[in-house]
Amino acid sequence: MTADSIDLRRDVALANRILERTGLSNAFGHASARVAGTETFLLPTRRSPGLAEAATLLVVDFDGNVVGGDGTPNSELWIHARLYAARPDVGGVVHAHPESCVCLTGIGEPHRVVHNQGGPFFGRVAHYDDVGLIRTRALGDRVARTLASGAIATMMRGHGITTACGDVRTATIAAVFLEESASLQLRMLAAAGGDGARIRAYTQDEARILDDQLGPAIVARAWDYHANRVT
Repeated sequence: MTADSIDLRRDVALANRILERTGLSNAFGHASARVAGTETFLLPTRRSPGLAEAATLLVVDFDGNVVGGDGTPNSELWIHARLYAARPDVGGVVHAHPESCVCLTGIGEPHRVVHNQGGPFFGRVAHYDDVGLIRTRALGDRVARTLASGAIATMMRGHGITTACGDVRTATIAAVFLEESASLQLRMLAAAGGDGARIRAYTQDEARILDDQLGPAIVARAWDYHANRVT
């Protein structure tokens, strides 16, 4: 096993544990990473993300076959498999069930940028409105279509979110920031008596100023904080 593969396994395990520790998921949810130069990705076995370990990660191909490791993969592996197949630019995928994001989908409220860390999401959050789990290749392809080139995340009605970024660290921090944004949006909406027009959401030009909030320096700092809380 090369140093790169050891590092990638460590990052995937940490990403999964971060999802559980930050409350984005509990018994369910999963983070993965593309294995560079292959049509495979690393995915945990079918357990809580809080129990993910580097040594027990599975290697899965884009057709949903386990080609390395022992154990059963998460049933929604198709989210990851078909996103990697559709988006060569994506190196990390996170699927989680953050409550504030789910609440926004339940009231038909689109995501709006309301704080600095939400800046990169302007115009880059898609919506997947079908109800149910993503347990087939066809449904995985449908999710992937919502995350067209340039999209960072899709909010899934009554279900959760999926983020897709260049690497698993960025995809994880994107999930954290998106839930922060949704939580603030809900609190603002409540404080405004349900009148969404009173929320001073960022304009496109304002959000563009903050596009670096998912850049390498910010991601590194946020990752360092969260990773140290789970190690």
